Amino acid sequence: MDIAVFRSSPRKHGNTNSLTDAVVQRLAELGCGVCEFDLTEMDIRPCTACRKCQDDFEHIACVQDDDMAEVFDALTKADLLLIATPIYSWYCTPPMKAMLDRIVYAANKYYGETKGPALLKGKPVALITTCGYPPEIGADLFEEGLKRYCKHSRMKYVGKLCERHMGYDIDFMDDHKKAHAKVFAELIATQND
Repeated sequence: MDIAVFRSSPRKHGNTNSLTDAVVQRLAELGCGVCEFDLTEMDIRPCTACRKCQDDFEHIACVQDDDMAEVFDALTKADLLLIATPIYSWYCTPPMKAMLDRIVYAANKYYGETKGPALLKGKPVALITTCGYPPEIGADLFEEGLKRYCKHSRMKYVGKLCERHMGYDIDFMDDHKKAHAKVFAELIATQND
């Protein structure tokens, strides 16, 4: 299984990246191919809703000349998309939001004069996130947004791994979170079985 991992934490050694590292390590142990993107280091411009992407029903593409071409290529090749973002103000970080906005237009040919296909139809999507509140009130809005995004795009939402940070003076990663990361990796690695 080939998995495209999209990270959007501005903190290289922060909570979300630490949790994602544990999942990616287990995926590699399970024999999965992993292609990773750090969205905070990429040139990903906001969608302008120009709808020029709607002219081509066969390709996920955009007229903007930035790093999204690499993302689009990975989307088509991957068996599963893994979204990794901390929760800031009840939603994902800006680089993740920009990527998701660009994909929803480029991959779903619903917005032109003629209605076309959903090019990522059936593609599984999983979420890794961290937040400072209990997950049911910290990550719930973004998870619901991602579920709706998947439904709209005819993708398959397969679940989330969410861990809470209990305070800046407390180490985030512990054996409990590592065990959750291992189980989550094993769950998503079986999505194409």
